[in-house]
Amino acid sequence: MSVSSAVNIFIVEDNAWYGELLEYKLAQNPDYQVQRFTTAQACFDHLSEKPDLITLDYSLPDGKGDQVLRQIKERLPEVAVIIISGQEDVRTAIGLLRQGAYDYLVKDEETADRLWNSVNNVRKQLLLRRENERLREQIGMKYEPGRAILGSSPQMQQLSTLIEKAARTNITVSLSGETGTGKELVAKAIHYLSPRREQAFVAVNVAAIPRELLESELFGHEKGAFTGAISRRIGRFEEAHRGTLFLDEIAEMPLDLQAKLLRVLQEREVLRVGGGQPIAFDARLMVATHHDLAEQVQKGRFREDLYYRLLGLPIVLPPLRERGQDILMLAESFLSDFCHQNKMTPCRLSDEARNLLLRYPFPGNVRELKAIIELAAVLAEQDTILPQDLSLRIQGSSTNGQAPAAESLRTQIAAIVQRYLDAHQGNIMQVADKLQIGKSTIYRMAQNNEVRLR
Repeated sequence: MSVSSAVNIFIVEDNAWYGELLEYKLAQNPDYQVQRFTTAQACFDHLSEKPDLITLDYSLPDGKGDQVLRQIKERLPEVAVIIISGQEDVRTAIGLLRQGAYDYLVKDEETADRLWNSVNNVRKQLLLRRENERLREQIGMKYEPGRAILGSSPQMQQLSTLIEKAARTNITVSLSGETGTGKELVAKAIHYLSPRREQAFVAVNVAAIPRELLESELFGHEKGAFTGAISRRIGRFEEAHRGTLFLDEIAEMPLDLQAKLLRVLQEREVLRVGGGQPIAFDARLMVATHHDLAEQVQKGRFREDLYYRLLGLPIVLPPLRERGQDILMLAESFLSDFCHQNKMTPCRLSDEARNLLLRYPFPGNVRELKAIIELAAVLAEQDTILPQDLSLRIQGSSTNGQAPAAESLRTQIAAIVQRYLDAHQGNIMQVADKLQIGKSTIYRMAQNNEVRLR
């Protein structure tokens, strides 16, 4: 959806000749839709049309400029008003600008040109505002539960309800579920539906950051705090100020750092590594894990006091194998998006492929389904995906709902990565992007002889 470039302009001028001059000048831009009025009341009568900009003669038969400006701003606070006056009075101009006027122009032989430049500046700001509104609307639509979390199963309907409830407050949200069920996607949906939607969403994968760097990553550090700290670094808590901080794989956090995290959450302030001045922050916290945190507490791997501090609103994401027809809904959505993004002829799933997908247990959940469908679209000979195009490593498993053994799952993942490497001529960057995994993961698999690089 493109942003409209049209600008609706009202000219309020009691001098008919001068009003026609201004209208003629502005009408040279086809994007400017100009209407002319000779009284303030006539302008008021048409404010329901919501002009983007009003040029206002300071001395009208039925009102002075400051009075008219005040009434306009009361009804349309966002509209830009340019005052055009026959007198150059600095004190009056300053007063009108403080009152909310966008510009103050004095009538002379150059007024029309100055008005043209001023209106053009308003237009640039207006288009930027419209683009921002469009992007916010797109983000809101993208993360609206019905769009972000596809599915009509009872589990997903319940999940959508919880997302909407979580978005209404700042309660901490703890997300759990198997790997690949979409925990970060749910966290983003909650954020972009919440009052914090216009602020930052900062995501940190605790498991992906080395222990010696994790404290600095979260809380920041001062220059010289340790070897290699050549400058001050702002931590993720500060980055998320007034927004949302999402800590993924929270169960992987070392116990000593858990104690520091607990203090940060209790005091609502962070202390940078090597720093002496606490820094207050206001960030909504969400955490996720594929472990059972209560079980981790019992095993002594997770602090009990931190567990209760993080519990907040618990949301459990169901595995894909329990979602029935949602599998096909997601598969068709992934297929349509992939074909569109790659300018491919639209593909469809054959009945046999659909039945095979419904019988497969999807140990990698939604992430695995997405990878399988995208690869199938690349491998399909025609515009129909057949069973042989689906990279399912356990053809016979279907009905018991049990995930395969860990080694079998690792083999499947390696096979999918290898198929992508072959399909993309060994381009690791493309494969990492398509599968949403790190390049280091692929290199590590190559070192372990799980995949072959060209």
